[in-house]
Amino acid sequence: MNLFDKILKPFRKKELPETQSEELKPVISQAPLEETNKDTLHFVQETPQNTPSWLLDENQLRDEGVLYGLSDANPEEKIIIIRSHFTQQTADLEKQKEHLGNKIKEINLFIEEKEKSIDELKNKTQNIEEKQANTHTQVLRTGIGLLLSLGMCVSNYFLIQEVFVSSFTNSQPVAVGLFLAGLFNLFGKTSLFHEPSNSSWQKILEEVGMPLAASFFVFVVALQNRPMLIAFAIFIFVFFLFLFAGKLFLSNLTLLSNDWVIISENKQLKHDKKRQVEDWKKEIEKLQTSLDNLRADKWQILPDLNKTEAALNRLNAQCSMLINLFESEYNLAKNYRLSISS
Repeated sequence: MNLFDKILKPFRKKELPETQSEELKPVISQAPLEETNKDTLHFVQETPQNTPSWLLDENQLRDEGVLYGLSDANPEEKIIIIRSHFTQQTADLEKQKEHLGNKIKEINLFIEEKEKSIDELKNKTQNIEEKQANTHTQVLRTGIGLLLSLGMCVSNYFLIQEVFVSSFTNSQPVAVGLFLAGLFNLFGKTSLFHEPSNSSWQKILEEVGMPLAASFFVFVVALQNRPMLIAFAIFIFVFFLFLFAGKLFLSNLTLLSNDWVIISENKQLKHDKKRQVEDWKKEIEKLQTSLDNLRADKWQILPDLNKTEAALNRLNAQCSMLINLFESEYNLAKNYRLSISS
């Protein structure tokens, strides 16, 4: 026990434990940390050559605190030196911690991307497996209807040509022209028979005008060589064939086209279920393997990060301990000086 200890002993509430004194010794020279990962930074803590002698020994540190307290000097200078010393000691640890932290953040980002890709592929696989083929097709019925409507249009043409044979020298071109004129309503996008709410006199004239004119022309020609009743029957028959046969032909053609699209989609769905789902499942397996490797790399880095943080926390705690020891001795000496002066 030195002179300062004998003087300040009555002012101290308690001595520092012996174990505390032992904890101060590792501060000065840190043992090298072993590398457990190839990405781990290698560092060795060594005592700076310009480290003050009073910082290397607990008793000298106490004496410095007592001297500053008795002389009423500003203790901040010594505290700054202590903190600067430990800043040098923890510099490599801070770099190590930052490096390992960035590695873990990078791995976490890769893991998140892999998991997102796996979820997307699983959703695609589930959706395509749950998707059912569209069975609402009537190809046979539509095909028969298409043939029948085509037959009606062809028979209408031959009927017109038969009427014109006796009246025109070259009746075939006339019959073709009249037949096409009668089917003028085929080119309309809508029909007043299916959408009566949109009917107007212009729409009715467009829909009925040409078929009526063509049928009336056939009626006039038929009157020259046929009885009135037969000519009128031809007029009614040709007129309604113009109105409905062409529309029926185009409608069946559209339905057949839609059915063909559905059949193609069903065929593609069957192919996707057989081939594409298999490819997706293989891709999921590859992503899962890559994900497991990333997680293994992460678990290899975590122990190093924990050791680095523990060493850093230990040095910071020892820095605070030294500062508290110095301030405690400083305050005790200062109080002693004030008590003597009073």
